Amino acid sequence: MRLKTAEKTTAIKSPGGKTWKRMKKNWVLYVFLLPAVVYLATFAYAPMYGLLIAFKNYVPSQGILGSSWVGLRWFRTFFETPRFWQILGNTLALSISSLVLGFPFPILLALIINGIRSTKFKKFSQTVTYMPYFISTVVLVGMMSVFFSPRSGFINTILSMLGGSGDTFFMGEEKYFRPMYVWSGIWQSMGWNSVIYIAALSGVNQELHEAAMIDGANKFKRVLHVDIPTILPTIVILLVMNCGSVLSVGYEKVYLMQNNLNIGKSEVISTYVYKMGLQQMRYSYSTAIGLFNNVINFTLLVTVNKISKKLSGTGLW
Repeated sequence: MRLKTAEKTTAIKSPGGKTWKRMKKNWVLYVFLLPAVVYLATFAYAPMYGLLIAFKNYVPSQGILGSSWVGLRWFRTFFETPRFWQILGNTLALSISSLVLGFPFPILLALIINGIRSTKFKKFSQTVTYMPYFISTVVLVGMMSVFFSPRSGFINTILSMLGGSGDTFFMGEEKYFRPMYVWSGIWQSMGWNSVIYIAALSGVNQELHEAAMIDGANKFKRVLHVDIPTILPTIVILLVMNCGSVLSVGYEKVYLMQNNLNIGKSEVISTYVYKMGLQQMRYSYSTAIGLFNNVINFTLLVTVNKISKKLSGTGLW
């Protein structure tokens, strides 16, 4: 009897026993969580079974299990292709440029909007700045094609009035591809990305501002020493998440801006995967490239998160 009682006591005191008791007590919350778990299991984890074709010579008629095993053949093929370094370099250049140039702008915009005293003007400014986010990628690239047209675009018209040539084909020159991609992305997403910082700024303790004003701190110093430290954990978490997707350049906008004249700077991993997988039907090869891309992103995410936790004490986990 004493032995059984001791076993029961140990089971209850163990972490597993405490977890089970907590789950049993809050079972209603786990029922609400169940649809999200089923959704992720069905659409996120179950399809990962298809990653097997990255290590096989996949033939649709033979199926995934029936196709022959080739190991790391498709990875070596991608690494040995003459365009590997060009594609990887273009992907890194676009991602890092978008991160370095685009990440601070939502923070600055949130600080500016938060400092507006008029409630009506604050709401108007916030609405105007995040409206471009709802413009579809196709429409955005179409607008860029019209605005930067060498014949009818107003950009070339302004350059001509200022003494320039006025016939520059911006969409067809490699040197203009990255700036146009990055700055158009900043313009489109800056307002929407600032929403989360504005929400974080709403939680700033106003007593800190009052104390700083009594000490003679001006607006800039209050922003620097009160607002920014308060939203710093949010900034760090979003920075870590952005660093974790540094190689995940969406193919839609790049593919729409891409043409034979700027292909040297516009071919990235996502567009290459699209062309190999869907256009040329090289399923195993494209899956291997996508898996390589995801492994690099996951490695960067874990690394940046560890560095962030050591430096600032804030991380995703």
